[in-house]
Amino acid sequence: MNFIKDLDGGFSVIENLKVSGAREGKFGVSIIVSPNSTASAVFTSNKVVAAPVKYTKNILKKGIISAVFVNSGNANCFTGDQGIKDCETLVELVSKDLKIPKDEIAISSTGVIGREMPIDVISKVAYESLSKLGDKPENSLAAAKAIMTTDTFPKECAVEVTLTTGETVKIAGITKGSGMIAPNMGTMLSFIVTDAVIPAQDINKALKKAANVSFNMIVVDGDESTNDTCLMMANGASGVDVIKDGEIDSNFQEALNYLCIDLAKKMARDGEGATKFIEANVFTAKDDEDAKLAAKSIISSSLFKSAVFGGDPNWGRIVSAIGYSGCDLNPDIVTISIADDADEVDLVKDGEILAFEDTPYLERAEKIMQSKNVIVNIDMNLGEGQATAWGCDLTYDYVKINAEYTT
Repeated sequence: MNFIKDLDGGFSVIENLKVSGAREGKFGVSIIVSPNSTASAVFTSNKVVAAPVKYTKNILKKGIISAVFVNSGNANCFTGDQGIKDCETLVELVSKDLKIPKDEIAISSTGVIGREMPIDVISKVAYESLSKLGDKPENSLAAAKAIMTTDTFPKECAVEVTLTTGETVKIAGITKGSGMIAPNMGTMLSFIVTDAVIPAQDINKALKKAANVSFNMIVVDGDESTNDTCLMMANGASGVDVIKDGEIDSNFQEALNYLCIDLAKKMARDGEGATKFIEANVFTAKDDEDAKLAAKSIISSSLFKSAVFGGDPNWGRIVSAIGYSGCDLNPDIVTISIADDADEVDLVKDGEILAFEDTPYLERAEKIMQSKNVIVNIDMNLGEGQATAWGCDLTYDYVKINAEYTT
């Protein structure tokens, strides 16, 4: 994809955009200001929905967002009417400071569920963040850092894409996510801005396609959060329309997919307590949906994730995970291999077991399983479906982090 160019600087590559971030202890606030942007979002499918998700869904009905307020340290979830009131308080704070209409300000939160928002502390950090708004790389990085919870590193990405027309636009995004990550969005917040011209309804179409091959294909622990939000804004600063004859430019869609996959993989790598990164590629499945079922099942398996942590090439756990995924599978023709950045070995070839004890296949597999990157490749030999999913190993530290999360 030579029409996509990676850029440094996160949000700083987008004109007419200012961002900031500030922290006080575990509480952080990021502000994203992109005046009069068309916008849309995808959210958690959890039936327990946080107050900021409800609030922002309502705001997005207008299809215009000029600013986003994001806080870490408190999820503002299961907080009843007070949760909505706290959203209104924080939005009003931003509205007065930036002189932006309240109905153009989205809000998002991440942190502990079931605790009332410490509004005084959050407000204090919000004012500090507002005072630091800027358009430099360090402003983008500060925003990415401020929304971190158990994340160990900030996550941002920016690209320039050459459209099929030869015109260029830019896309940039930040995300947070480390634990409570599951398909159908994880406890992740992601904010994306492009300088392209796109109507809100087309942003929604493009974002759903991108989320389905990225954020919906990562698993850390299989728990789906209550606050998941991926919000995308288009401020039109480039003056370039990416909708041609009613369709989204294919290069733009590919670039958005690329950016979202990059951010998703960073979340998988940063899974709570993780020591290894897992990629599961499924090829020649009956169809793409079957391939997705199989790939997500592999990286969701606690048994396989534990085996990866221990460096144990127990490929039976891969077979088992595919078998209960719900996809079509013929054990007599499937091929299973594992790989790292330097080697790949078949464990099962067209249904024939190769990796018996004391075989060179198993010896190579054992070495691969010691690597930081473990790749599982499955050839189903049933059709043309394919999919990729990403995750991490399951470690002692994951249990420790979540055993002490609120204390």
